[in-house]
Amino acid sequence: QMQLVESGGGLVEAGGSMRLSCRRSESIFGGVLMAWYRQTPGKERELVASDSGDGAPKYSDSVKGRFTISRDISKRMTYLQMNSLKPEDTAVYYCNAKSNIDHRLFWGRGVQVTVSS
Repeated sequence: QMQLVESGGGLVEAGGSMRLSCRRSESIFGGVLMAWYRQTPGKERELVASDSGDGAPKYSDSVKGRFTISRDISKRMTYLQMNSLKPEDTAVYYCNAKSNIDHRLFWGRGVQVTVSS
């Protein structure tokens, strides 16, 4: 079972930057689409950014122009660079992988990102 481990969360002031990292424990046949989600209490998990590795990354409207997803496939790492952070970006951020072959989903445990005003 592939595992995802996030790192890089914490507390930052509004307007600041933070980079989240996600390490995959292994590669799987056919590759994966990597994504970042976030969730706040009482709300559904929200897709923030996704990267298939062979096309343009996609972003939610709320983070477009501020966040950047990137991958280092050789190291099985995925990053989320977050700039111009806002208090409304405060959430638990989850790394997600979806198999390109059978669409199995894998989740990390999540990291807390808190943006103070």
